[in-house]
Amino acid sequence: MSGDLEARAEGEPRSYYGRPVIKQPAWKTPDVPLYLFLGGLAGASSLLAAAADLKGFRRVARVGRVTAGTSVLGSLGLLIHDLGRPERFLNMLRVVKPTSPLSVGSWTLATFAPLAGAAAASEVTGRLQRAGRAAGLAAAALGPLMSTYTSVLIADTAVPAWHEAYRELPFVFAGSSMTAAAGAATALVPIEESGPAVRLALAGAVVELAAMERIERHLGLVKEPYRKGRSGWLLRAAKVLTLSGTTLAVGCRRSQAGSALAGALLVGGSVTLRFGIFEAGMESAGDPRYTVVPQRERRARAGART
Repeated sequence: MSGDLEARAEGEPRSYYGRPVIKQPAWKTPDVPLYLFLGGLAGASSLLAAAADLKGFRRVARVGRVTAGTSVLGSLGLLIHDLGRPERFLNMLRVVKPTSPLSVGSWTLATFAPLAGAAAASEVTGRLQRAGRAAGLAAAALGPLMSTYTSVLIADTAVPAWHEAYRELPFVFAGSSMTAAAGAATALVPIEESGPAVRLALAGAVVELAAMERIERHLGLVKEPYRKGRSGWLLRAAKVLTLSGTTLAVGCRRSQAGSALAGALLVGGSVTLRFGIFEAGMESAGDPRYTVVPQRERRARAGART
């Protein structure tokens, strides 16, 4: 009893019978991490394809549009599998609510998927090329939203590791989506046409790593799940893969095999990052400290201002 009183006197975070303060999201693994990854890959690939098309890099455009179309179908399938029944996704489209990340994300996905699918089908079959190109450009207009809406969606929850990083996560997801799209293109296009993909990989790596560095340095107590345990291991692995893939892509401009390896490393880094962020959120939801301590700190700051 005395030890318990002493711990309470020192302000140790407590919860009812040691249970989590919030309920962990009932999301499946690997469904949701892969859904987060594939949606970002689809959005960034559509942007890369549009830029490459306008600059005359037809093979990059073709790979980007096929990647976007197949990735968004995979993302949609994983989301429906996690929801359990297809009609649950359709129910999300019954209303349009611009202030709701869930509503905006659902409509973005529902609009992007047929456009990206049509562009990919046109590239594969060679038919209706003008309509396919127009669909690809329209999909690219939604590319930034596709790449980042899932970060806003998870940050809008009460999960501490996600909610406290609401400023940084969109940049993390945007950069990671860029490196994934660049990786897919780098691995699949001839090396003499890989210039746009390599430049995108470099830009994406800078954005992703800078945003992750800010999370790990400035998030207070809630940065712990990003640095420790299984989630910390995954995120360190993602950083190594992204840095290795970017370095190899920039430095290896004469070997097709080296270019393919660089692309695989970049895609692997993006996938691993999504799993790491997902695990960090789940870990933070299960520990009362990550909910209670930030709340106390916010209350103390509010009191100091008044």
